[in-house]
Amino acid sequence: MLTCYDDVLKVTDELVGVESIVNTTGEIEVANRLYDLIFSQSYFKSNPTHVFMSRTEDDKVERYNVFAFVKGTKEKSNKTVILMGHTDTVGIDDFSHLKDKACSPSELKKALANEKLPDLVKEHLQSDEWHFGRGVLDMKSGVASHFYLLKYYSEHPEELIGNLVFFAECDEEDSSHGVLSGLKDLKRLKEEHLFDYQALINSDFVAPRYEGDPNRYIYKGTVGKLLPSFFITGAETHAGSSFEGLDPNYIAAELTRQISYNPDLCDQSLGETPMPPVSLKQTDFKPTYTIQTALSAYVYYNFFIQSWSPKEVLSLLKEQAKIAFDNGINTMKERHRKYCEISGQPYSELPWKTRVIVYEDMQKKLVELHGDKYLDHMKQFKENLLLDETLDVRMFSARVVEEEWNWMKDKSPAIILFYSSLYSPRVDLSGKNEKEQNLIEALDYAIEIVQPHYSKPIVTRNYFPYVCDMSCVALSDGEEDIKAVIENNPSWGTKHYVNYDAIREINVPTINIGPYGYDAHNRYERTELVYTMEVVPNLTNQVIRKLLGMEEAK
Repeated sequence: MLTCYDDVLKVTDELVGVESIVNTTGEIEVANRLYDLIFSQSYFKSNPTHVFMSRTEDDKVERYNVFAFVKGTKEKSNKTVILMGHTDTVGIDDFSHLKDKACSPSELKKALANEKLPDLVKEHLQSDEWHFGRGVLDMKSGVASHFYLLKYYSEHPEELIGNLVFFAECDEEDSSHGVLSGLKDLKRLKEEHLFDYQALINSDFVAPRYEGDPNRYIYKGTVGKLLPSFFITGAETHAGSSFEGLDPNYIAAELTRQISYNPDLCDQSLGETPMPPVSLKQTDFKPTYTIQTALSAYVYYNFFIQSWSPKEVLSLLKEQAKIAFDNGINTMKERHRKYCEISGQPYSELPWKTRVIVYEDMQKKLVELHGDKYLDHMKQFKENLLLDETLDVRMFSARVVEEEWNWMKDKSPAIILFYSSLYSPRVDLSGKNEKEQNLIEALDYAIEIVQPHYSKPIVTRNYFPYVCDMSCVALSDGEEDIKAVIENNPSWGTKHYVNYDAIREINVPTINIGPYGYDAHNRYERTELVYTMEVVPNLTNQVIRKLLGMEEAK
């Protein structure tokens, strides 16, 4: 077992001390700090090309990834393990009047002692077993663990068979520019140094799955994430004659009732169940108050997948949208009939019919109807829309659909289904090839070696339950599945683009061994010291040793 506690804690605090909030200049500062820490080691002074900073591509924000690698001298081998973690954090506004202490664990702990705290937070604060501060859990301690192993093998290359690549990425908390840009660097290193990537070990945080959960989890893969989005058109009317129109907000509400928290939309796989979809935004496009109902509404949902493809999700949600539309119309008809009865007005059947359109089908229809005139118009429209920097990719997509709807001949109320953001692919480690089998065996070996030195259960699960950048280093989807993402994203190729072929080229088996704690993205963010500063580096090290043929005798 490596004696690493103090060293990992020291580097954790040094990194936490840099306020590296995503999309700020702090991301540059933390990259510089990490680069300096690495370059200060004698190995890298002797091998200066083995450490470098790399700016992200197609990114409006200036920021950098940090790469470093050590070549072992014990025995010549091309086998290589990648250690990855992110250096950016979420913001610190949630710390309120303690913002100035958010990135100083020692000062924050003193300040929190004077606050009214939840019981568990208070218990942890009063012990010497927990460390508080922005980034201590998510995930600068994970990066510090990887740094320790890079440093150790740079000092002891004679113990290392093969190679170790350290990859500290930026922009994990927003748009994954870091890891997606870093793929080109991993590819270059692979080609220039003949690295044979055996596995990637990520170090994102892990947390209890339920109250009282004693387990410390290691994840073999991760959930995928989609953002299915729905542009809903209605029929505008005066509020004083509301049954003469169809309020798109009413249909949006039915859609959310049908989709949000619906366990039938949980993609169960390998005995595990992700969280069901939930709405992340619901709005209409009325710019100001009028007594007219809205013309259109917009809603999108978080959607986790484990085995379903993006193409399958479109088909599934098209049916869900039809159910919601049917329910909305049927309820409206019942209410209209009842209103006519109590008001004494003559009853007439409402004209509304269920209509759900998948985006790529609408596109094909519009091209058939209008040809190049339509295509040229939309190209110019998107170019002009790009000038509005207030629009994120999700609202950009909605505005594109809104404009395209204007070209439809049949403008009766409808739901248009599309994707409006980054697709983070699902990743599983099921032993489908030799490298996956080797990584599973190495992980089991590592737990067997380390578990006797730690009192809490170390348990493996198949899918990391949150979005993380493991999704950007391996790809389970086929070309048709990725095609469904591309052809159903209105911002593709303008506001949004991902080189999924680059992911497929790296396609390395991946696991997550990360710091354990509570309240990531919260003012009480904290990590358990012994597990994070001692157990995590040793687990990671044993996986490395097994994969590269350096395992210890049991």
